Amino acid sequence: MSTGSDGKGYSFRQHLHLELDEYDAAIRRFIPGYDEMLGRAAEEVLRRGPQRVLDLGAGTGAMILALVSRSPTVSVEALDLDPEMLELARERLQGWGGRVGYREGSFQGDLPSVDAVTASLALHHIPTLDAKTAVYQNIHRALSEGGVFVSADVTLPSHPSLRGAAYQAWAHHLVENGIPLERAFEHFREWSDEDTYFAAEQELAALRSVGFQAEVAWRNRVSTVVVGVKTVL
Repeated sequence: MSTGSDGKGYSFRQHLHLELDEYDAAIRRFIPGYDEMLGRAAEEVLRRGPQRVLDLGAGTGAMILALVSRSPTVSVEALDLDPEMLELARERLQGWGGRVGYREGSFQGDLPSVDAVTASLALHHIPTLDAKTAVYQNIHRALSEGGVFVSADVTLPSHPSLRGAAYQAWAHHLVENGIPLERAFEHFREWSDEDTYFAAEQELAALRSVGFQAEVAWRNRVSTVVVGVKTVL
């Protein structure tokens, strides 16, 4: 959750008003089915047998841990603009040796050639669908033929009444985790300064427009795993 959409630095601490060491506990209170979402995203990547993976907006390295702990061979590069988050990822992943690399930077420019690209709660910082489609085009170019892109993120319906119901379901998750209902909606308003949530159908259409075969692989309330496969020509 820490890569700015404009290519500038993004501070997790400023955005969520939390210290870095609070992240792991907080994200589970905020995001429905967080651990299951990461696990399903990792499975969608690994079942295609990649060797080189790029994790966009790597944050604390949770997505990377889900990958390397499930595969004895995969290597992952963490890409993030927030140096504090990259340092925390280094600490979390220090036991995985040379299988994890780290790069401070934005996903707006050219990306290295890889077999798979992942993003976990990172791309909702992109404010427009056009800008997100451009990122998807960059990802498509970076992938080898048959490569896979997996995004684990929040999606919300575009229709106002359905969107309102989705927010209610999301708020219920926060309430279940000890956050008062009024504070839950305050969180949503605070996050809206940085976050933009598109409908799953819009995400799929954007991915397909740049050449991916795309589908929703998993969903829990607002948490969604979207998979795009680069078609073999």
